[in-house]
Amino acid sequence: MATSTLPTQLSAQLTTHLTSNSLPPAPAWLSKFLAATRPSTPLPALQRTALFRLLASDITTSLSATSSHVLPADIHSAQIRERLVEGPVVVQVLDIEDVGRSCWSQVEAIEAGERGETTRGREVIRVVPSEDGEDPSSTSTSVASASLSSGPHKLLLQDARGTRVFGLEISAVDKIGLGMDIGAKLVLRGVLVARGCLLLEPKSVKVLGGKVEAWHSAWKEGRKEVLMEKARMGERV
Repeated sequence: MATSTLPTQLSAQLTTHLTSNSLPPAPAWLSKFLAATRPSTPLPALQRTALFRLLASDITTSLSATSSHVLPADIHSAQIRERLVEGPVVVQVLDIEDVGRSCWSQVEAIEAGERGETTRGREVIRVVPSEDGEDPSSTSTSVASASLSSGPHKLLLQDARGTRVFGLEISAVDKIGLGMDIGAKLVLRGVLVARGCLLLEPKSVKVLGGKVEAWHSAWKEGRKEVLMEKARMGERV
C-alpha cells in the first residue's frame, strides 16, 4: 500500500508510541516503515515491530535529530569542567572496553572461548557440541567475555546527529558489559558530563537493547587484534 494512502492517524500513533520510548522516529524512516506494512496489521503489532526495527537500526538515519534529543554541540569542550545533560538523549554503542582488566587477560578470555572453554571460579569448563550438532563457539566466546567483564567500562557512544563521545561507567549499570551488543541503544537522562566525557551511572542510564548486526560482527571479529595491539603498545611504553 502506498504511503500516501495510509491514515495520518496511524503515523501519529506510531510516532507517539516510539517517542514515549525516547525514540522519536525520523519522518523518512517512518514513511518507509509504513509503506512496507500490511493495512490489516493491528496497531500493537505495528508498535512492537517499529520498536524492534528502530533498536536494530542506525539512529543517525532512523531518529529525528532535534535539539532536545541530541547531545550539546559543544559536548567535547574540555573548558567546561562539569555540566548536566537533562535529556532524554538516545545514543548507540559503537565500542566498549573493560578498563578494569588488562588487555592480555581479555585476549586470553577470547581465546578460551574460541577453544570452547569457559571458567567457573578456578575450574575450566569445556563446552561440547550439543546433540543436534550446534556449534558452541559463539556462545562460549560470549559467555567468556561476559564473565570477564567486571568493569568499569568505557563506551564509545553516538547520538542521532552523529556526534561521538566517550562514556565512562562510574558505577555499575545493569546490562552494560562486554556481553552487550554493538549498536545497542541507551537512554541518557540527567547525565553528568565532565571535561567532555559522559559519566554513566544507574540513575542516569537505561539500556534499551538492540543490535546492529553488521557492526557487532565487525567488532567481534576485530576485537582480539585491537586488544593485542593495545597490549603491545603498553609493553613498549
